[in-house]
Amino acid sequence: MSYFIEALKKYAVFSGRARRKEYWLFMLFAWIVYIALAAIAAVAHTPAIVAIAVVFLLPALGVTVRRLHDTGRSGWWILFGIVPLIGSIVLLVFYCSDSQAGANKFGPNPKEAPAFA
Repeated sequence: MSYFIEALKKYAVFSGRARRKEYWLFMLFAWIVYIALAAIAAVAHTPAIVAIAVVFLLPALGVTVRRLHDTGRSGWWILFGIVPLIGSIVLLVFYCSDSQAGANKFGPNPKEAPAFA
């Protein structure tokens, strides 16, 4: 849950890196909240589902771009998802890939503990 809250705090941050754990836990909790609120909206007969999707759009984009940065790729790779089927499969492989070892042009590796002096 802390990864979900952390990603929400960095809702418009498109720089830096996000670990696999941060990305997948954010997506898991976002989908759980989305489905629960969508069910409530359906029972209440309100069109709140669009508002719910908009609320999660920017944080999801931010954590996805940071996840791509963690694998050493530009955030623009997210647009590859437009390509039917192949784009989604390629992005899924990128999201599941391990972090690039050490620091890259997007920042230090979040898995590595900072050195204490």
